[in-house]
Amino acid sequence: MAQDRHAADRFIEMMVAERGASANTVAAYQRDLDGLDEFLERRQVVLAQASTEDIRAYLAWLQRKGASARTAARRLSAMRQYYQFLYGEGERDDDPTATVEAPRAGRPLPKVLTEGETDALLAAARAVDDAEGLRRAALVELLYATGLRVSELVSLPSRALREDTPFIIVRGKGGRERLVPVGEQAARAVRVWLGVQDKPSPWLFPSHGASGHLTRQAVGKMLKQLCLDAGLEPARVSPHVLRHAFASHLLAHGADLRSVQTMLGHADISTTQIYTHVLEERLKSTVLNHHPLA
Repeated sequence: MAQDRHAADRFIEMMVAERGASANTVAAYQRDLDGLDEFLERRQVVLAQASTEDIRAYLAWLQRKGASARTAARRLSAMRQYYQFLYGEGERDDDPTATVEAPRAGRPLPKVLTEGETDALLAAARAVDDAEGLRRAALVELLYATGLRVSELVSLPSRALREDTPFIIVRGKGGRERLVPVGEQAARAVRVWLGVQDKPSPWLFPSHGASGHLTRQAVGKMLKQLCLDAGLEPARVSPHVLRHAFASHLLAHGADLRSVQTMLGHADISTTQIYTHVLEERLKSTVLNHHPLA
């Protein structure tokens, strides 16, 4: 065991001397190796002689103890460097971590407004009928009705929505075009806004900036103020949150995943599937909060 401790100490010395590791980094590596050492001791295995099976068993044990994927991945990184050091020094014939995959952190669920919160936001947007208010109403109505990315929204041409069709053509990522339906309520808000513009513009939402149209930052700032008017927490709302609301509310009302994928402009359906997890979490919460036997 003393020889094993000596190997770990030399590894730490190498981290300081050759890689310039800080005191905090050294302390973190020391803790990670100590944690593995304690686990291996119960299996009567010496740290320097751990097998791939031992490493996998340790990661599985961490998971059962509730460690996050990020924590487990960091510990595995420390182990990799330790065993690669032993291999490089000729003290091992192999690296037991070579075929061990790092735990993957799950994708965070998107923030989503409830339908009631979205209604409150839309009601606040419609409450002011001057030119600025009508522009804001058109922008928010269109954002929620179509699920456009904010960059796609602000760059829409003034003739994006024509009288003879309930669709707009959107140029998304990679220059790909897609057809997105627009509901009558949002279409009406856009037409009202166009009717009060003081001068013609090639853009649906013009501004005096260099681009000629509103910026993403301006839309974000506009939404923050709108949240205050609607009694919502501004930190919870952004243009992308309205895109999330569009998708999750559609799915909640029976839309199929492929259609939502097409409207959002996702190249891969796995990106769209994150919204099904939102619905699953909501259903789970409903059962836990309201079922008498939960």
